[in-house]
Amino acid sequence: MLYRYSEVFRTLLMVADLVLVACAWLAAYGIRFHTDLPVPRGIPSLQPYATALVVILPTWFWLFRSHGLYQPRRTGSLLGEAGSLLRATAIGVVVLVAMAFFYRSFSYSRGVVMIFSVLSPVMVLGLRIALRVGLRRLRRRGYNLRYIVVVGGGQLAEETIERVHAHPEAGLRVRGVFTDRLVGARERVRGVPVLGTYGELKEYLGRTRVDQVIIALPWEENVRLDKLLADLDDEIVTVKMIPDVRNALSLRRTVEDLDGLPVINLREGPMVGWAAVQKRLFDLSICVPALVVAAPIMALVGLAVWATSGRPIFYTQERVGLDGRVFRMHKFRSMTRDAEADTGPLWARADDPRRTRLGAWLRRFGIDELPQLWNVLRGDMSLVGPRPERPVFIESFRHEIPGYMLRHHVKAGLTGWAQIHGWRGNTSLHERLEHDVYYIQNWSLGLDVRILLMTLWRSLRNAY
Repeated sequence: MLYRYSEVFRTLLMVADLVLVACAWLAAYGIRFHTDLPVPRGIPSLQPYATALVVILPTWFWLFRSHGLYQPRRTGSLLGEAGSLLRATAIGVVVLVAMAFFYRSFSYSRGVVMIFSVLSPVMVLGLRIALRVGLRRLRRRGYNLRYIVVVGGGQLAEETIERVHAHPEAGLRVRGVFTDRLVGARERVRGVPVLGTYGELKEYLGRTRVDQVIIALPWEENVRLDKLLADLDDEIVTVKMIPDVRNALSLRRTVEDLDGLPVINLREGPMVGWAAVQKRLFDLSICVPALVVAAPIMALVGLAVWATSGRPIFYTQERVGLDGRVFRMHKFRSMTRDAEADTGPLWARADDPRRTRLGAWLRRFGIDELPQLWNVLRGDMSLVGPRPERPVFIESFRHEIPGYMLRHHVKAGLTGWAQIHGWRGNTSLHERLEHDVYYIQNWSLGLDVRILLMTLWRSLRNAY
């Protein structure tokens, strides 16, 4: 019965969306030709615009469906739904323009298409928002609820219950938990009762209404999965599974489909596709003006280095960047020539005796890093990201610190989340890695702007 209700709701939603799309198209015609907007070539007939709906409605229906807009979204976010809607509309408008180009019998107004491309997603999104608000009110009053049980013991089951309780608007109610051990009558997990052991699940489903079974087994109990699924084969209940990947070091977790097989991405960096283009454009938009402004300063610094300690003015060093690729990073020389000739590769430290007098001042304010704007321009580095290390050090760090190579899933940066929090130079590698991974997991252009502003504010005061 619940399945039937959801199908009816989904069908009604499809019809409502198509009605709104049709209204948006006709409204765009009315706004363009029957308002105060100038019409140089006269007002065209409505008939060819109405006929275009024969193509528009099936196209929009297919796009909305292929973008998952009719999938159950009890636990989905409005932002994600809006993103899917905008992507579907953008593709539809491109298809519409292309078809109009090849259809020479009638020339459709570009103004109508532009107005429609705004009205359509706004109207459909308005309907979705209204539905969310209405359903949320109904669920708070006890209607349109779904009852679930969680199967599994330990932290994963607790986290599952916490997430469900954190979103009451989804209308999910946890009846209880089934674990792998005998329990007392009063035992509870995150406020819900423990109903029994795994072997008692089937009997419980036979006498109590349950709409969903969420399997949240800890990794060490996955051997029980086959038996649990076999017990649920002849039950009319939705079964969902949450894999236990909590202990796996990861970046952004996403799920892909490999010809019907679900694939969980644990360590894919965020700088792929459009995000990589955004990041690169952001870097260039700041790097190019910064180079122009900094050129006179860099010229003066170069003369000062030459006058106080001779050549070379620049210090070039191999560093490891995106995907473990080695590049040559440039700095103003701040130490004596051949500073590592006797000692070999060493990290700089506070009051390092190898520094020149001018070099100490350059390092204090980060001015020695200015030539790295050239690395940003070349694409070796980004303005913001984990600071690059030398290959000789990385060979040691990668064996000593689990997950150290995660930081190479993005470009190295002039500054980063770790640096503005003081983890720079000869400081804790574990803390630095933790901050670098946080940056990768939470990357956005807004975060990059914040880090750059904080870097300017602090003036790299922790450098030495």
